[in-house]
Amino acid sequence: MPSFKVSLLDYGAGNVRSVRNAILANGYEIEDITSPEQIDDAKVLIFPGVGSYGSAMSVLKKEGYDEPLRKYLANHDRPFFGICLGMQTLFESSEESSEDGESVIPGLGVIPGKVVKFDETKMAVPHIGWNGRILHQDSPVLKHVTEGEDVYFVHSYYAPITDENKEWVLTSTTYSGQRYISAVQRGSVVATQFHPEKSGLTGLHTLKGFLEAVEDGTLSKTTKLSVDPNAQTQLTKRVVVALDVRSNDHGDLVVTKGDQYDVRENHKEGVVEGRGGVRNLGKPVSLAGRYYEEGGDEIAFLNITSFRQGVIDDMPMLQVLEQASRSIFVPLTVGGGIRSHKDEATGKMYSALEVAARYFRAGADKVSIGSDAVYAAEAFVNSGGKKTGETSIETISKVYGVQAVVVSIDPKRVYVKSKEECDGKHAVVIELDESQAGPDGERFCWYQCTVKGGREARDICAVTLAKAVEQLGAGEIMLNCIDMDGQGNGFDHILTTAVASAITIPVIASSGAGKEEHFTNVFKETGVQAALAAGMFHRKEVAIEAVKQHMKDNGIPARRTADS
Repeated sequence: MPSFKVSLLDYGAGNVRSVRNAILANGYEIEDITSPEQIDDAKVLIFPGVGSYGSAMSVLKKEGYDEPLRKYLANHDRPFFGICLGMQTLFESSEESSEDGESVIPGLGVIPGKVVKFDETKMAVPHIGWNGRILHQDSPVLKHVTEGEDVYFVHSYYAPITDENKEWVLTSTTYSGQRYISAVQRGSVVATQFHPEKSGLTGLHTLKGFLEAVEDGTLSKTTKLSVDPNAQTQLTKRVVVALDVRSNDHGDLVVTKGDQYDVRENHKEGVVEGRGGVRNLGKPVSLAGRYYEEGGDEIAFLNITSFRQGVIDDMPMLQVLEQASRSIFVPLTVGGGIRSHKDEATGKMYSALEVAARYFRAGADKVSIGSDAVYAAEAFVNSGGKKTGETSIETISKVYGVQAVVVSIDPKRVYVKSKEECDGKHAVVIELDESQAGPDGERFCWYQCTVKGGREARDICAVTLAKAVEQLGAGEIMLNCIDMDGQGNGFDHILTTAVASAITIPVIASSGAGKEEHFTNVFKETGVQAALAAGMFHRKEVAIEAVKQHMKDNGIPARRTADS
């Protein structure tokens, strides 16, 4: 039985529930910090930071937590574990813009140095996914993990190693050649840029090592290691599993899968095997748990009927997230109906930010915005690129950071005979080779975006939309394709190449996977950072492990765990 409770500083950021569940999974009780005075009494303090630097520091200062934190950390002799933004705030300042537009935001000033942004001209930003660590110190915090195990990162800003802070560095990581601090430790103060609560067993074991070292008094017993200055780590390609969730006739949430989005109309419900028709495939929490155990790198819950009902009172989906986050320690995305909402019973309006906040507090790490993003992009393009600051993308990313906002694009291919047939402002026309020609020999096409679950076409293409939402503050694109959905013939490489090459944020390829090689091929032939599948995993036609082995056999980096 542990001799102490873990004090958790939850200042109202995003998904703190997963950190809470990771602590509980390691057998420790939690005491919530609800006032600044409690910090000085804490035996062990864990500070999970999610969102933007400016927003976090503003809340800490407003609520009076900043000075007690500085006092707690001053001598480096009191157990502390900061996560992601909880590490970045330890530095002197950050380039991440604040609400009043200041170029540099002061931090807690515990560690020398400034947090800066990754160079978007050299790499996709944010840095999202599983990457490795290079050890600079031998620490009891890492006694249950090996250097070869990957951990999960999601951030646009990083702390460079300098002469002034190099003694703090516990681990470093490289991303597209850029080395940065991925974990720090000095005395009893520990913090990670990566998310242990989202890094599977490796992350749970990291927290276990920290808490056990506090218990046995060995936390500060570190040893400096020699480091190869040329050592590099590698960002892996992610295998994402999607679960299309909706209510069945009994009001229960079930996972379904149809072809080319016909699941949304439900007219062929009842087919339970094979392709074609709509198939009920099980309960979302149990299926998600299976994919976590099988090695899924991320899991996306897509609420495909939410556009017909209110989201703020969507208790079943909130409960799914709460239950899933108790035992699933990889990133969770939720999509469907992330928009402003009016409660018809009370007349009260809820903003998209409030809707997203409900999902974050329930256990989501990212929200996926669909139709609302299309409308926002159309307005942005038609206005000549003017931001209002009021769209769902802008408001959510401002508070929770761009990495928390995924835009899901549902396009379909439209063939044309020449580039002149389209309005260049709204549609980027792509030239096709002969093998991709249309039914009447057309050698050009554009990808028309849709809303309302693919039921309504809009006058804007996928490339234009992706570029617009990147400007508005999206951190990632989930790129579907109605033509390929459920066909099992592979991803649309023409579409993914066109979108990925037009933007600097990461892209998840979706729709069409049916074989192991489809993942390998899309990673080799396009610039996407992740690929998603649903039906082939649900029906157990292909195992996640088989996909990753095929990737490794063909030189595509996949996540490394203690068992791989």
